[in-house]
Amino acid sequence: MKKSTSSSSRFQTFDLLATLVAVVHSDGAVLFANAALEDALGTSRRLIVDTDFGASFTEPQVLRNALAGVKSNDFAALRYDAWLKRPNRDLLPVHVIVTQTDHPDEIVVELLPLEQQARQEREERLLDQAQATKELIRNLAHEIKNPLGGIRGAAQLLEMEIDSQMTEYTRVIIHEADRLQTLVDRLLAPHRRPHVVGDVNIHEVCERVRSLILAEFPKGLRVVRDYDTSIPEFRGDREQLIQAVLNIAHNACHALAERVAAGDAQLTFRTRVARQTTFGKQRYKLALELHVIDNGPGVPDSIKDRIFYPLVSGREGGSGLGLTLAQTFVQQHHGLIECDSEPGRTDFKILIPLP
Repeated sequence: MKKSTSSSSRFQTFDLLATLVAVVHSDGAVLFANAALEDALGTSRRLIVDTDFGASFTEPQVLRNALAGVKSNDFAALRYDAWLKRPNRDLLPVHVIVTQTDHPDEIVVELLPLEQQARQEREERLLDQAQATKELIRNLAHEIKNPLGGIRGAAQLLEMEIDSQMTEYTRVIIHEADRLQTLVDRLLAPHRRPHVVGDVNIHEVCERVRSLILAEFPKGLRVVRDYDTSIPEFRGDREQLIQAVLNIAHNACHALAERVAAGDAQLTFRTRVARQTTFGKQRYKLALELHVIDNGPGVPDSIKDRIFYPLVSGREGGSGLGLTLAQTFVQQHHGLIECDSEPGRTDFKILIPLP
């Protein structure tokens, strides 16, 4: 036991990792379990140390064979998928990585929950997509804006020279040029407006959005508040966050059109604190989770993977900019928006680090 205690002090840095890590003897006895593994198992480190780690899996012999292979230098590292048993909880599918260390009788076993791995890959795609989208928008908007001014000016000059019966055509040109100018301005808005930082109470943001939504949809829509009032204030741009949440809620309400007409539409604002969570390639001790949930038909499968792209809309007449701008505003707070949707329930989750 003394050896386990002295060894554990050398492995404290593993507590900083989001992945589940155990350091074991070649016979499978646990020397150290990091905080993430404690959380996953729902068991304290003190009770995990010195136990047979193989017994924590539905197929213990697979891990034992892997440890024996590492000890005999058959390979430096081995990967496989397995099911982790957790007391009084569901089995957890994990990707197991067994790796040699500099010490001959110490082996690192890393467990990456398969759902977490998929989520991290999805988040990385979202971040890369958002960065590419931002550059595309800025470049495209500037390229459109310059000739647009020339087209409008030429139409105005032409209107002064031609017969009055023909002015309806120049007015169409001017009107459409103005409409495109408005679209370009909306595309550039997040990059022009300065980031005004102050203390933000997320529930004040939700209440502002709630009042705006109820003013537009006074009948047939029930707005549910499910708040964790212990969430602290954080530094951010209140107006940007109001706009982000409003864009999401507004989209949800339009998707709820049939249920609003039937009188059973529901929109839920739910706030929670996430602890020791990882998103945007970083791990945070505390983070805000703001869920905007509706009971509508769900995001169409055809656009589910592209809903944060600019000009992608699931409804007739939609500009396809609302979610793009919302994602941009949240990312300016080092956060991320995720979407989980199926018929009858769509959940947009905003994640923002807390102090």
